[in-house]
Amino acid sequence: MKGFEASDDIPLTALKILIAGGFGVGKTTMVATVSEIAPLTTEETLTTASADTDSLVGVENKTTTTVSMDFGRITLWRQQLQLLLFGTPGQDRFWFMWDDLAHGSIGAVVLADTRRLDSCFNAVEFFEDRGVPFVVAVNEFDTAHRYTPEEVQGALELSPEVPVIMFDARAPFSARQVLIRLVEYALTVSLRSSRQADDPHTSHVTPTESFDGNLHRAL
Repeated sequence: MKGFEASDDIPLTALKILIAGGFGVGKTTMVATVSEIAPLTTEETLTTASADTDSLVGVENKTTTTVSMDFGRITLWRQQLQLLLFGTPGQDRFWFMWDDLAHGSIGAVVLADTRRLDSCFNAVEFFEDRGVPFVVAVNEFDTAHRYTPEEVQGALELSPEVPVIMFDARAPFSARQVLIRLVEYALTVSLRSSRQADDPHTSHVTPTESFDGNLHRAL
């Protein structure tokens, strides 16, 4: 991207990542926590007009909601890798926007709240159906019961290879580790898909949008 220079003569690589999940799981909080710029948010106040469509069960203290998207940015690996973070709206009525937001992304973080684990089912299904690499990040709210990653993986019926990470969306280091794990996992998926596509003895697998070679050097 213009206006930014990377160290060691390696061009800056920018990657698009989605922060997804159900209503009130902490997407806006996570983007704001790790963003190195003032995050762009589209938060609007919840009103009685949305009472029939936006259930507040489990998030009774929530007063605002994202109606379009959140946007933030974080630079990693010696200023050589820049992650562009797009937070999705959580309510079902805004899901028509997800395909547009997912276009060009290398992967997604699906946030989960164990108090309402079913709120992330649709997000998991969305990325599975489209072959987009994703990790599940369990936002450990103070009032939530603690589960192991294996228990969450089983409850969501995830593939064993899909990483499940326990974290706190309010803690910069914790949220940053989730993003790093996603990039590592998406890179692994991309490389594996590329090898399968090049192997004439295997059926063709269309890889997720390939990473630029600069990413391999940055990592």
